[in-house]
Amino acid sequence: MRALDYLQSKQLHRWGPDYIRHLLSRKRESAKVDGTRHLLFSFCDHWEPLFGGVMDPQADARVRAWMEGYPAMAGAFRDADGQHPKHSFFFPGEHYRPRWLDDLGRLCRRGFGEVELHLHHDGDTRESLRADVSRYVEEIASHGHFSRDRSGKPRFAFIHGNWCLANARADGRWCGVDDEVPLLFDLGCYADYTFPAPENEAQPKRVNQIFWPVGDLARRRAYEDAERARAGAKHTDRMLFITGPSALFVDGRRPRIEGSAVTSHDPASEARVSLWGDLGICVEGRPDWVFVKMHTHGAPEAEAASLLGDGGRRLHELLNKHYNDGTAWKLHYVTAREMFNIAMAAMDGASGDPNGYRDYALPKPPVLT
Repeated sequence: MRALDYLQSKQLHRWGPDYIRHLLSRKRESAKVDGTRHLLFSFCDHWEPLFGGVMDPQADARVRAWMEGYPAMAGAFRDADGQHPKHSFFFPGEHYRPRWLDDLGRLCRRGFGEVELHLHHDGDTRESLRADVSRYVEEIASHGHFSRDRSGKPRFAFIHGNWCLANARADGRWCGVDDEVPLLFDLGCYADYTFPAPENEAQPKRVNQIFWPVGDLARRRAYEDAERARAGAKHTDRMLFITGPSALFVDGRRPRIEGSAVTSHDPASEARVSLWGDLGICVEGRPDWVFVKMHTHGAPEAEAASLLGDGGRRLHELLNKHYNDGTAWKLHYVTAREMFNIAMAAMDGASGDPNGYRDYALPKPPVLT
């Protein structure tokens, strides 16, 4: 009974059928790979200095810990392209402090990541959400963050606070706007990195996939109906969804659910890291480019101590052990933007080494140029 309760708490009834579909398609696609596989690893952090309702002095200390600790930890590792691990800092618009965005800019210029948009909101209307997102994008972009399109408009990736994208909860909490997906795209969002969310009712029925939402994008939970991203086809009128690994597997002797979160109480393990690449998340038709999007909440002290210390070092030791021998696998540390660009290149039929496509569709943000 305890095992059944655990599986129900992880929403397996919601995504289990699509997980079986994925296992079958993965087996067929993996058989087509002849040669080196490339693992694209993106660490997307719900990076909240004010997490837990702390005051600014404590939040300042959290920011300093990352400015000092991340280069010290990540500087010891490199991928197949000579790049250090990169962190995608999904910064909450409602936490805006100019000094923190300037600090992140200095870290990004050293090659350790990029900034994207995170947002918690509740009880919004379309008008109030549009006003808030527009303001947050303008504020963060003023520090040189976010890519720009040809017209100069900021383009950003997005993670929804409390997972409740497109008014996902039945009770309407933590959002309030059914047509959030097209609204975000209109404001400059190029991709969503919110999912999976196996402990939340917002969890989609679709897992282990890069996809485009289809149908009526203005409806609640518009991400439920989707078209898998594939080589030879793409959309330019909506944002892409890139989901992290989901699986039922055995870690040691314990059956458990993989939900894409790396935390202080659930750090990277041999079994988990081995699983991520084996799941083979890819653009259909390009199975040798494997996309692994993980997430965390890295700012609070306990999480930072792990990610900037032994937990972070163990993560990158295992990634290099499993995916960077140069023959069977090559490892590529990518930001959320770079991962999106490489996915778009795959849809346009690109092949070979994905390193050359990091800036394929969206250029580096001004802070990096």
